Amino acid sequence: MRPTTTPQTIAALLLTACAFATTAQATPQTIATMRDHRRIILIAAPQANDPQAAAQTAILSHWTKQADERDISVITITGPTVTGSADNAQSLRRRYHLKPDSFQVLLIGKDGHVAIRSAHPITAVHLQSAIDAMPMRQAGQS
Repeated sequence: MRPTTTPQTIAALLLTACAFATTAQATPQTIATMRDHRRIILIAAPQANDPQAAAQTAILSHWTKQADERDISVITITGPTVTGSADNAQSLRRRYHLKPDSFQVLLIGKDGHVAIRSAHPITAVHLQSAIDAMPMRQAGQS
């Protein structure tokens, strides 16, 4: 039997993502200022109780050490709210072609390119292998 996801569980997972997103920087920066220093996992969802966003957050909550080793910052967009970045939701949705009524997750490299774009949660194994194959990671620049 598959466990059900309650709104409380989803809210708790999103709060975990918010905490994870803010561990790298006390004051949120813009994506532009993170360039060359941080890789970004951008999670966009139409609302805070989105089950796919909760699933992605759960995946990331078990991957914090590896994410930290790979200079990851997590930015979430839920409706009009952005966590983990000083950018606003509308500009991020426009810049990355994110529809406001659907879930998307992106992996953005330190150079600013979108390495992965998915309409479904991305596994930690897939994220880790994609990051470890990136040129800056291969060159030993984390």
